[in-house]
Amino acid sequence: MKIQDVIKSPNMSIEKQVIMNLIYTARLTGEMVQDTMKAYDLSQEQFNVLRILRGQKGNTVNMCVIQERMIAKTSNTTRLVDKLLLKGLVSREVCPGNRRKMEIGITEKGLELLKNLDPLVEEAENRFARNLSAEELETLNGLLEKYRKQ
Repeated sequence: MKIQDVIKSPNMSIEKQVIMNLIYTARLTGEMVQDTMKAYDLSQEQFNVLRILRGQKGNTVNMCVIQERMIAKTSNTTRLVDKLLLKGLVSREVCPGNRRKMEIGITEKGLELLKNLDPLVEEAENRFARNLSAEELETLNGLLEKYRKQ
C-alpha cells in the first residue's frame, strides 16, 4: 500500500512521502519487535541495553558508554538500568577508580533471557525483510545511510 493511501493525503511531495514512509515503516517494524518482547516484560530500549552489555563480553561499562551506543539517544539510561536491575538482568557496582561512576554488567539471567529472545526477535525483524531480495536489502540499506547524511 502506498503511503499516500495510508495517510490519505494524495498530494504530497516526494520528500514528504519519503519522510512519512520512514516514520510509518519504523513504527510498524518497531511494534512487531515490541510485541515479541512483551511476553518477556521487556521494552526495546531495555533489550538494547542488554545487547550492549552482552557485547562487552563479561566486562562492565559505565552509563556513558551505554548511552552513546543506544539507538534511541533520548532514552533515560539510568531509568532503564534501574528497571533491569530490579529484574535481576544487570548488576551495578561503584567504580573503584571513581566512586561517582557506576559500572554496569549483564548477569547470567540477562544472558539467558537474550539467548531465548534472540531467535524470536530475529524472526520478527526478518518478516519485513522477506519482501526484498538480498540485493534489494543491500541497496535499501545503502540508500538509508546516504539519506541520513547532512
